[in-house]
Amino acid sequence: MVKFLSQLKLYKIYLVEKLSIDPILQRYFNWSLFMFDGQASVILEQSQLSEEIISRKIIGGRIKRILDMIIAIIAFIIFIPLFVAIPFLIRLSDDGPILFRQTRIGYGGRSFTCLKFRSMVPDANRVLKTLLATDPAARREWEENQKLIDDPRITALGKLLRKSSLDELPQLVNVIMGDMSLVGPRPIVAAEMWRYGDKLGYYLQARPGITGLWQVSGRNDCGYDQRIRMDADYVRNWRLSRDIIILLKTIFVVIKQKGSY
Repeated sequence: MVKFLSQLKLYKIYLVEKLSIDPILQRYFNWSLFMFDGQASVILEQSQLSEEIISRKIIGGRIKRILDMIIAIIAFIIFIPLFVAIPFLIRLSDDGPILFRQTRIGYGGRSFTCLKFRSMVPDANRVLKTLLATDPAARREWEENQKLIDDPRITALGKLLRKSSLDELPQLVNVIMGDMSLVGPRPIVAAEMWRYGDKLGYYLQARPGITGLWQVSGRNDCGYDQRIRMDADYVRNWRLSRDIIILLKTIFVVIKQKGSY
């Protein structure tokens, strides 16, 4: 991993034994922290990239934010019955938490807690670690796409929630809070940032979206590199009309359950 990262000209790489602060929480993305098995940290200093990000305004500006707020609040009100029913069903299935919370990277490199209805077993991390250690094919699939088609962590209820995309309903709260947008790049975790290479600047110029080009273009049927290109294309060619088209397409994609698993 470190050898691969050293080939990226944007980054200067340093290994340290211990770090006392979390750079992901900084207002602007000057440098990032990646942890490998808790033993060492790789700091990626990105002065050129951070200067470029700071000089750019967030895509869409105020008009995109206003549209996000109006639609998200209306949708939240409409789906209140599901916000009541789904937690009840999750609680019936097991004793785990109702929500899945994960730190993702947002606009300008700021971290935020991304919300979803939990669709996996409570000890999902242990199940994944065991699977990757014992199944080479699953490990290759995970390394390539960060997803598994046949994922043993997903519960029976979770499969239904994922097929219908209802597991992502809590992200309406993320939109209202300003951490996400209705339309934008797919929200990623810090460990994925190195894979974006010279396109990382595009990702960091936008709020991550509940939906986006990736979601309406095959979702999980798309490869990881293709998702990155779609994210960069969305930011590079952003238009309000395009957001509206993506939102309308999302309705049909969800109904058809295309590329969801």
